[in-house]
Amino acid sequence: MKIVLDPQIYNMQRYGGISRYYTEVFEIILRERKHKIITPLNNSINVYFENSELNSFQQKLFKFLIKLLKKAKLDKRLKVYNIGKSRLKKILAQQDYNLFVPTYYDTNFLNYIENKPFVLTVYDMIHELFPQYFSDSESLTKNKRLLIEKANRIIAVSENTKKDILKLYPHINEAKIDVIYHGTSIKIKEDTRIDLPEKYILFVGTRQIYKNFVFFIQSISKLLIEEEDLYLVCAGGGSFNRLENELISELGLTDKVVFKAFEDNELGFFYKNAKCFVFPSIYEGFGIPVLESMACGCPVILANHSSFPEVAGEAGIYFELNNPTDLESKIANIINDETLRNDFSQKGIEQAKKFTWENAALKCIKVYEKACNSY
Repeated sequence: MKIVLDPQIYNMQRYGGISRYYTEVFEIILRERKHKIITPLNNSINVYFENSELNSFQQKLFKFLIKLLKKAKLDKRLKVYNIGKSRLKKILAQQDYNLFVPTYYDTNFLNYIENKPFVLTVYDMIHELFPQYFSDSESLTKNKRLLIEKANRIIAVSENTKKDILKLYPHINEAKIDVIYHGTSIKIKEDTRIDLPEKYILFVGTRQIYKNFVFFIQSISKLLIEEEDLYLVCAGGGSFNRLENELISELGLTDKVVFKAFEDNELGFFYKNAKCFVFPSIYEGFGIPVLESMACGCPVILANHSSFPEVAGEAGIYFELNNPTDLESKIANIINDETLRNDFSQKGIEQAKKFTWENAALKCIKVYEKACNSY
């Protein structure tokens, strides 16, 4: 089978769960040597792609060319960024492939694939369920719906995401949706040296509105003040903005909240040394950080809704969504009870073993074969 892997998401993300998913799955497929993966030239600065086997010699030459032209300030004048788009169009027009895999929701490829099959992965339905949080909700949901309707098969990253697709678009044939969970490749680099508090609660990633960061920090402000040696560490997601700094100051937490940027291979160190990881998000299609935390033996506290029970199972410590008292209580219990913390740490390690990229890749190939066979 010859698969064209759309470079779209790699041009959008430096880091991110979606680009991680495609890189992990397609590296495994590539290593099997049974299928050919075509990755058109892209202008990616994606860390996962650059360090993977998908990053071909031709792609590296293209990136080197861009780098030289950027230095000479000729890149935009020569429209070098259009080379990748032209390359993709040419590959699709030649029709010398079996399957196209879009990596996000740009519909432009529909103009070129003719009747070739494509498999769409739906990561969540957050833009449809919470459009007020996103400026591009209208256009994105329109594109996504079109692709959901036209896709030969759909991969949903959780049963909850599949349920949401069918709830929002009941005319979609349920039989063409397969659920394939993500895996995790996180490792704890033992020689990592990062200056972190001895006792801290961990928050990872972006702090967008639906991530519920404001609710979270307000809920634990009293606990942070009362326990002198307890801190909140926010790893990644960019430095605090003005409004976040003002909120932290108003809550009296200026000396209790720490922001830390990190390299990808350092993240395991943050999880391993935290007393607990809190994921207060109001919605996730899957929630890779939950899996990462468990794999590192860090107890995870999250709300009992969305896809979370599927991922965390009995290893999750669940609080009532948007109930600050319940969240504070659950955190206080886990950070101050070493036996309880060790119990949930071991549960998490065992739960995380159920999710592997190897299993995800095997299931993806079966879905890709189904799409080609039906075509």
